[in-house]
Amino acid sequence: MSATFPPLAERLDGLQSSAIRDLLKLTSRADILSLAGGLPDAELMPRDRIAVAAAAALSDRSRLQYTESPGWGPLREVLATRESGRLGRTVPVDEVFVTHGSQQALSLLSEVLLDPGSLVVVEDPAYVGALQVFRAAGARIVAVPLDADGMRVDALRELLAAGERPAVVHTVSNFHNPGGVTLAPERRRELAELAQQYGFWIIEDDPYGELWFDRPSPDAVATYSPNVIRLSSASKILAPTLRAGWMVAPTPVCRAVELLKQGADLCGSALTQQITADLLADTDWLATHVDSVRKVYGERARALVSAVRDRFGDRVISTDAAGGMFVWVDFTDGTDTSALLPKALDAGVAYVPGNAFAVSTDYSHSMRLCFTTSEAAVLEDAVDRLARAHAAKA
Repeated sequence: MSATFPPLAERLDGLQSSAIRDLLKLTSRADILSLAGGLPDAELMPRDRIAVAAAAALSDRSRLQYTESPGWGPLREVLATRESGRLGRTVPVDEVFVTHGSQQALSLLSEVLLDPGSLVVVEDPAYVGALQVFRAAGARIVAVPLDADGMRVDALRELLAAGERPAVVHTVSNFHNPGGVTLAPERRRELAELAQQYGFWIIEDDPYGELWFDRPSPDAVATYSPNVIRLSSASKILAPTLRAGWMVAPTPVCRAVELLKQGADLCGSALTQQITADLLADTDWLATHVDSVRKVYGERARALVSAVRDRFGDRVISTDAAGGMFVWVDFTDGTDTSALLPKALDAGVAYVPGNAFAVSTDYSHSMRLCFTTSEAAVLEDAVDRLARAHAAKA
């Protein structure tokens, strides 16, 4: 007897699984060298230091209880201190809210800031996690393009001049996922000025800002306007399993998010928040740890970019990886990266086709490559395999 179930909510209509997550199922094969996943390297995660912090947290049974919905108080204090240094102003603890990774902050903010049909402006190509959240909220999404200096704020200004009134503008300001570029300082100021002039919120999504290779990231967009809600995370510098993200936002936004979080999960993990607080508060250790991660990732990024340019020459244009985790590559010879992918998998290499990140632009000739999880020699081998697949497509 077949079952007939009641219908699901209409908001699910049109939602799709992340093409990247689906691709990861294919790349779990041992014979595949993956440039697809957006994962930090587990070998660089401070397992032993995490174990020490976990033991300290577990030494007191009272630490196993529920914690406050906005996050464990001592962690919020540590984050307030860190963000004060980042923003060049005193960030009150009441303006810091801890979430289950920064993705949860995006999800909760979409409920707080958006009504069905509200306009959200995103970058094109766009962060897939943001697109999923905004589509689930029933938002109307309009994209503005990226160039080497990040979001084309001039294109946003044209939208505003044409009468569009966004509720939210979302930007991955540092070492963009997937574009690999960083929003230029003058554009950060201009974006903040537009938010003030036209009365919209900016969500500054910044999980990669500390992973710079040659020079520190520019001042945060949140430096220039109170209309900026800043998101960050410990996933890329410590470990994703801690699921420690945070939001810096005006107190009314934090309180609204708190109401929704209580309905979603009551509170986050007090245990992992205590571990995170211990690690982030140990500033001398943390600086040494992050410097070592930057050094390794920087070497891998340079190896990948060099291999791509050496193997493909003028058939591609790629970003210079100055930080973060990703390189964006555009083929100039008409290569369709979705059509190439099966041949690449047969050759033992994976990447993410550009159309996985598309909003209104055709990125069928583009791809995102991740350099964090493999050593330089493996990355070079992966590019060799990709070059062989590309040569075989003709």
